[in-house]
Amino acid sequence: MSNLVIKVAELPKDFPAIQAIRKSVFQEEQGVDPALEFDGKDEISDHLIAYLNMEAVGTARIRYLDDKTAKIERLAVLSTVRGQGIGKKIMENALQVIAQQNIPEVVIHAQEYVKDLYKKLDFIEEGEIFEEASILHVKMRKIFSHSSKMI
Repeated sequence: MSNLVIKVAELPKDFPAIQAIRKSVFQEEQGVDPALEFDGKDEISDHLIAYLNMEAVGTARIRYLDDKTAKIERLAVLSTVRGQGIGKKIMENALQVIAQQNIPEVVIHAQEYVKDLYKKLDFIEEGEIFEEASILHVKMRKIFSHSSKMI
């Protein structure tokens, strides 16, 4: 996948592509209510965007909850390019961005069926499975060790 480029999105320029990916994945495929998907928190978040062969194919959002915790949300990869490791690469990039901010802890609400992706990235499950936007999720957390900050 040498033609994969992941970068921190430039807003507002890159936002239409991010919206299109999220609309396709969350609203069209998974039936998520647009009001839940576009929750007014995009403006206070960092976004990553992935391009494969110069086409926008994936995204994720990083929201800083406080000076010690970031939350990665809205990881989405278009169905036409899934299974190539793009989601994992977006997550690795997001973790790198967060580590560079010296934020020691990352939380996610992982859709239950893809929690193994996050386990491979050293996230630990916390608590019970819960429903969010009519989809089963599990809260997961990753604590950076001091060595992982040396990027």
